[in-house]
Amino acid sequence: MNRRSVTTTAAAAALLLALGRKAYAQRFPEQPITMIVAFPSGGGTDVAARTLALFMERELGQSIVVHNRAGAGGELGWAQLARARPDGYTIGFINTPQIVTIPIERQAQFRLDNFLPLANVVDDPGAYFVHADSPLRNLADLVTYARANPERVSYGTTGIGSDDHLATLAFSRLAGLRLTHVPFSGGVQVRTAVLGQHITLAAMNIGEGLADMQQGQLRALGMMAPARWELAPNVPTFREQGYDVVQGSMRGIAAPAGVPAQRVAQLATAIQRAMNNPEFRRLAVQQSLPLRFLGPEEYRAALLALQEDYQRLWSQHPWRD
Repeated sequence: MNRRSVTTTAAAAALLLALGRKAYAQRFPEQPITMIVAFPSGGGTDVAARTLALFMERELGQSIVVHNRAGAGGELGWAQLARARPDGYTIGFINTPQIVTIPIERQAQFRLDNFLPLANVVDDPGAYFVHADSPLRNLADLVTYARANPERVSYGTTGIGSDDHLATLAFSRLAGLRLTHVPFSGGVQVRTAVLGQHITLAAMNIGEGLADMQQGQLRALGMMAPARWELAPNVPTFREQGYDVVQGSMRGIAAPAGVPAQRVAQLATAIQRAMNNPEFRRLAVQQSLPLRFLGPEEYRAALLALQEDYQRLWSQHPWRD
């Protein structure tokens, strides 16, 4: 074989290899995708995950299996996501602030840079709910009672360092209150506790308590958004009631760090198209999911900014119980 033949053969082989790699990348995904949810079934994150998964399946042409891995305020599920093979076949919902606060407050099994953000899906403001039979009707009532009865007001959250917990610490400092914190493993447990009147107050996201409020089982004392929400126009903000507390939970999707850029783009595009689907948006309204899409770069920037803010807060006011 002459030199020209060898060169031609090598070039052909390289071309075939490149075409093979391109075809392999284009075939993604070729098998079901696992979506890890770090909280129990039935909570706000789980509802959003299962709804979104159905529409992502249509875009990707593969089934998405939702796997609940609850525990330690989300740490167990996120540690599993961080350890997963970075091939795009394992993704998971991550929640703020816990995804950034857990590594700040303790030696955690993951760090923020273990993840590759794909897209934010929900931005759900915090709120306070009480049982419908409670005499408390607004924040002024809560403050008056709590000041007269130090530590008698018990409030449930989804754990130490959660958005609900940190918001209540901020509110307590502003109002000069001493409240008793009762952490739970998920929003479903907090909801059950306040409905059963085992706790005085449920610090939950507005979307998680809206249905019970509309059915007359819970009463909202206020929401921690800059402005009132169109689905709950009668619920005043904390700011309206004299307390400058704006807090909530962003819920988005991430993959383990190291997933190839082309697969990241495919997954992010599938999420965006799913969220733009009119049927998905209709279901989101039914399920009280406040939607907010952020692409990979914008989502990553938002998470890094939150990490900086909470690191600064921890240095000033460490949250421990």
